[in-house]
Amino acid sequence: MAGKVSIENDRPVVQLSKNKTEHSMADDQQTPLVNGEHDTDAASVISSSLSSIESTSPNGKGVDLEGCSASGNGDSNAPSEGAVARLADGASSEADPSEADPNAEDASQQSEVILIQDTGFTIRVAAPGLEPFDLQVSSMELVQEIHQVLMDREDTCHRTCFSLQLDGVQLDNFSELKSIEGLTEGSLIRVVEEPYTAREARIHVRHIRDLLKSLDPADSYNGQDGMSSSFLNTVTNGDILEKKKVHAESMDCTPPDYILPDSKERPLLPLHPICKDNKVSPCLKVLTMSGWNPPPGPRKMHGDLLYLYVITLEDKRYHLTASTKGFYGNQSTEEVFNPKAAQQRHLSHSLIDLLSQISPAFKKNFATLQRKRVQRHPFERVATPYQLYSWVAPVMEHTIDSIRAEDAFSSKLGYEEHIPGQTRDWNEELQTTKELPRKNLPERLLRERAIFKVHSDFVAAATRGAMAVIDGNVMAINPGEDAKMQLFIWNNIFFSLGFDVKDHYKELGGDAAAYVAPGNDLQGVKAYWSVDLEGLYTLGTVVIDYRGYRVTAQSIIPGILEREQEQSVVYGSIDFGKTVVASDKYLEFLSQTAKLLKIKPHKVLNEKDDEVLLCSSIECKGIVGNDQRHYILDLLRTFPPDVNYLPVDDVVYSEETKKMGYPRKHKHSLCCLRQELVDAFVEARYMLFIEHAAYHLQLLRNKRQEKANTPPKEVETGEATAADPPLQGVVCNGHVEAKDGSVGGLCNGHGESDALQSDDAKKMVEAVVESDVESLEDSTRDVVRKAAHAVGSLRDTEFDIRFNPDVFSSGIRFVDADGEELKREKTLVKEAAEFLVGVQIPKMLRHCLEHSSSPIDGYTLSEAMHVRGINMRYLGKIAEMLAEMPQLEYVHTIAVAEMITRAMKHIFKTYMQGVEQLSLAASVSHLLNCYVGAYATPHAADAAEELLSRHSRKKNRRGLKNKRTSVLAADNTDWVHMTPKSLWSDVVAEVRAYYGFELGVDGVDGAVARYGVQKISLLRSLCVRCGVQILLRDYNMESRTRQAFGEDDIVNLFPVVKHVNPKATDAHNFYSTGQVKIQRGFLKEGFEVISEALNLLNNVYGAMHPEIATCLRLIARLNYIMGEHAEAMVQQQKAVLMSERVLGVDHPNTVTEYTHLALYCFANTDISTALKLLYRARYLALLLHGENHPEVALLDVSTVVRRRDALRELSSTRVCCRDDVRTRVCALASCRVTSV
Repeated sequence: MAGKVSIENDRPVVQLSKNKTEHSMADDQQTPLVNGEHDTDAASVISSSLSSIESTSPNGKGVDLEGCSASGNGDSNAPSEGAVARLADGASSEADPSEADPNAEDASQQSEVILIQDTGFTIRVAAPGLEPFDLQVSSMELVQEIHQVLMDREDTCHRTCFSLQLDGVQLDNFSELKSIEGLTEGSLIRVVEEPYTAREARIHVRHIRDLLKSLDPADSYNGQDGMSSSFLNTVTNGDILEKKKVHAESMDCTPPDYILPDSKERPLLPLHPICKDNKVSPCLKVLTMSGWNPPPGPRKMHGDLLYLYVITLEDKRYHLTASTKGFYGNQSTEEVFNPKAAQQRHLSHSLIDLLSQISPAFKKNFATLQRKRVQRHPFERVATPYQLYSWVAPVMEHTIDSIRAEDAFSSKLGYEEHIPGQTRDWNEELQTTKELPRKNLPERLLRERAIFKVHSDFVAAATRGAMAVIDGNVMAINPGEDAKMQLFIWNNIFFSLGFDVKDHYKELGGDAAAYVAPGNDLQGVKAYWSVDLEGLYTLGTVVIDYRGYRVTAQSIIPGILEREQEQSVVYGSIDFGKTVVASDKYLEFLSQTAKLLKIKPHKVLNEKDDEVLLCSSIECKGIVGNDQRHYILDLLRTFPPDVNYLPVDDVVYSEETKKMGYPRKHKHSLCCLRQELVDAFVEARYMLFIEHAAYHLQLLRNKRQEKANTPPKEVETGEATAADPPLQGVVCNGHVEAKDGSVGGLCNGHGESDALQSDDAKKMVEAVVESDVESLEDSTRDVVRKAAHAVGSLRDTEFDIRFNPDVFSSGIRFVDADGEELKREKTLVKEAAEFLVGVQIPKMLRHCLEHSSSPIDGYTLSEAMHVRGINMRYLGKIAEMLAEMPQLEYVHTIAVAEMITRAMKHIFKTYMQGVEQLSLAASVSHLLNCYVGAYATPHAADAAEELLSRHSRKKNRRGLKNKRTSVLAADNTDWVHMTPKSLWSDVVAEVRAYYGFELGVDGVDGAVARYGVQKISLLRSLCVRCGVQILLRDYNMESRTRQAFGEDDIVNLFPVVKHVNPKATDAHNFYSTGQVKIQRGFLKEGFEVISEALNLLNNVYGAMHPEIATCLRLIARLNYIMGEHAEAMVQQQKAVLMSERVLGVDHPNTVTEYTHLALYCFANTDISTALKLLYRARYLALLLHGENHPEVALLDVSTVVRRRDALRELSSTRVCCRDDVRTRVCALASCRVTSV
């Protein structure tokens, strides 16, 4: 096994050893890194770290990686806190490259990462009332992790307050097992019950509640505690790995009618199928805190901690006491307080034991619940790092739950449960984790794990806070201001609203600019976060859209609230260039980030006409906090402006650009190019630079050869050797070529495939100057100068493509406003915008034609655009070009549907702002009726009587409206007057204004008829993008006699959250290298490296993450190709479960995962399950985009092939399948094969 990954909680166990294997990454030339630059530290460590990581068997002996599985058997994947790779004394002697002497390169390359071997062994555990049992542990685990395992086991889960003792000595919870003297193979550890405290008693009650609710899907649908839904085992009628093989006589191959060809029915109920096995009888009617809490003073003196109230299934009522010794029944009633013990004295250390004694029904049902709980796959139980919200939910019974009530109204409104009495200092936690050492692999694993954990906690806290702000549960720090200008602090997090405060964005577009500014700022934060420069800090930033409002949540710089902004800013400008300041320390930091982000340092004039050097946009502000850290914020203009949407007088646009309709006026002036576009543009120019230089150097060499009367040497791409001297004077954005002739890192984030081409072109340049370098030096410099001029380099002596983000900003005075340098900077920005429309968009369409890119829905289309650096505002232009390509009709449909959805999102924002909470359900249901309903005259639900009476009482108080403190102060009733015609008129206008595309429809039926969009797809996209949760039922959106949606169909409103995604850098390096090996045909070696990548991903992210699902899918694919079909099915099952949990049950990636699992089930002769999975994949695909899509065609072909082979194998048995269904599916498949 390539590294043991145990998930008994949520932190994996990675077993690392010092022994080296033969596999090294030294042969791999270039590995693309997450940050887009070549990290010399990572590059030097990967080779040694790969060879120093190997799996270890339970007995501690190293196991050869070859031919082993990625994450072992099912036992290694139970939920766990497992031990992360830990450093021990002398773990590494590797020096930090940033501090190393440049001349010590060879020494640093020979530095070796030494990892401590993590051995596994078995101990025996003796719990009260149970026979001793064996438990597999790791030497690097903490004692606390054994606590967690015991609290999850079926027979010990009801215990929480206990200690572990070895030979009568209590073990420290935070000690590693390897440090405990006398703990060896077979040692007996005893579970000893400990006295309760008030805190321990509350933890125990909460744990019992969680056990009783473990099969209840309420938390998944309510979006709480990292819970989400998974339906794989429901679709397959049980775990595919544990099911017994179905006999051929009982095989059912009949697909449901709603997925058959040409079926117009798109039901919602099958999206969340009901699992009958998960339904268990309740154990109790009521378990809640008693109204007699807290215990009075005299009872505290007798050990009373808290009181509980229980109603059993037998309808008996009990008042229970939690004391230091355990739980017992008292003689209190609803009217009389009598804390004395009841006549039947049952003192139990566990509440479960007491309830089992007083209620036989509880004992029976709890045992059943426990059996079903432990039968669930571990991936169905472990929490996800980021909360996933479902857009549909069934009717849920609302039960009494004191723990839930306590969470809602006390602990979660500013206090964290595990830190009683104090709030978390989020900024300190975020910055401290980034300051952790990162010199070697173990240190980086610990650092990235800590960063990810703190960041996910911060995102969860920021989301709760933003919802509390909009719901009116947080007091503003400036309550006297207008509601839109109010600011909030909650749980040490600063919240601001997306409105134009004090006309700050007046000249940039007002509220439209204020709304997009947080998104642009988040992109800037992501860019500087990815650079990860030591000593430079960004704020924790989360952007939340909720109920039509955009809220920005940020960590608080220490001391920022104690002084004015003018006194705090030591770098940048607070008034768009009128006053500008700079700091040597900030210039030192930002000059380094500028090289990586392609930002050109530039000089501007301040109010005193002094020259000020900037290495960022002028809006970027530098503030030194009271903690002496250097922070940067307001990064909304990190990247250059998009002049295609920013008409300027002094820019001459090309004829091709004008023909495409550019420049075009946009709603705001904050249109910027994406970082991916900047990287792609610089990469393309670098290739042109290399080719141009190679061409002229060849001419120069030919001339010299002619003078010498010797035949010129032919230049063959890729024939250069390591001895070839480098091209003198060439520098790629600050990366000087290394002594061995290789460019110091992939230039500006070149991808792996393009990197090989770049390397070949570079070698071609080197080949022509392999000799007589000194005599060629002057000539080659002239060649470099010509090449630099040809590609628009900002410098004549080197390749330097960087952008001035302030080049078109108004109000900024440049030192040489009429100089040639500024003109070249403007030209470069213009050429980058032309590159977007002239190269990137056609390239994307070409990839679609070649089927190397096949968007499934609006989300995947957006991803495909963003990867190529194309902003969503170009979607209208893409749709126009797609309309002329009949082969891509399905992409055109998706593009139009995406424009409609995004236009509706913009309308939803203004529609919902100011709607009173009492009218939320009515307003949303009315919007949906007008959007996708066929009923011509939908009417808004009658306002509640109390709403009308409140309106009448407010008539005399309207003058006080601006003085209210709630964000939702203004009552918006405009939604009542909306009609389908007016709504779609707004949609058409919004699509025209934002995307420059003419829909030419007047309603949803026109859109369906003209573009082939689906109403159900439009409904799903809108709900997901706007955070609307509707009731899980089948809606008749074609009815012209009644409304499709009612108030009761709107279940909830959820936040839509955007944030930084911390990366597992080393895992990405391993994964990329594994992909290269696979592409070269080294499947086994690639499998081993990908397995190590999975190992590292589990270390950083825990058990659940989208990237882990992607890694599992690739491992399953490799297992399948190498003939290990059973193992492929094991890994792919995990990938499906994880994709459903972290991405969604109807996410496009989930469709792909289902298809792959069907293939592997068929390879394992589980034909019935394979067909069920294919039917599920087809249903999801139809829900996303309908019949007209290549993926549906491939699914149909695959389904028919599977059915045909099944019929051949089982021709002698009875297979359930209707003849009409078989005929229709086979006929469709024939058409599909032709079309594909």
